[in-house]
Amino acid sequence: EILAADATQWTPAQPVDCIVLDAPCSATGVIRRHPDIRLLRQSTDIAQTIELQKQILDHMWQQLKVGGTLLYITCSILKAENEQQMMTFFAENPNAKEIKIDADWGIEQTYGRQLLPQAQSGDGFYYCKIQKIV
Repeated sequence: EILAADATQWTPAQPVDCIVLDAPCSATGVIRRHPDIRLLRQSTDIAQTIELQKQILDHMWQQLKVGGTLLYITCSILKAENEQQMMTFFAENPNAKEIKIDADWGIEQTYGRQLLPQAQSGDGFYYCKIQKIV
């Protein structure tokens, strides 16, 4: 079942097997296609977005069953929204284990993989696959 809902509040009847969390972000990875982002973003927007990402990630983690998988995605190239967000998450959640994405695309990070717009002639994205363990 595919569902769209407010990720800061949605609670399923039972814990779920899989969550694809396309987190709200600064969209810095798509600036080449949307150059107006540079004009529309303010420095305070990033801090607010990072906090919202954390709230959503923490809440969605509670909805995932043990053994389930969460895929965290952004269209950002900022470490604060990606790798640093994951570093904080793993530090606060000992029941989380990264599942390394074995791929020939992107750049392996401490946690997750980063696609850069220049390197792949596409948009910049970040992916981190996480399994909930006991």
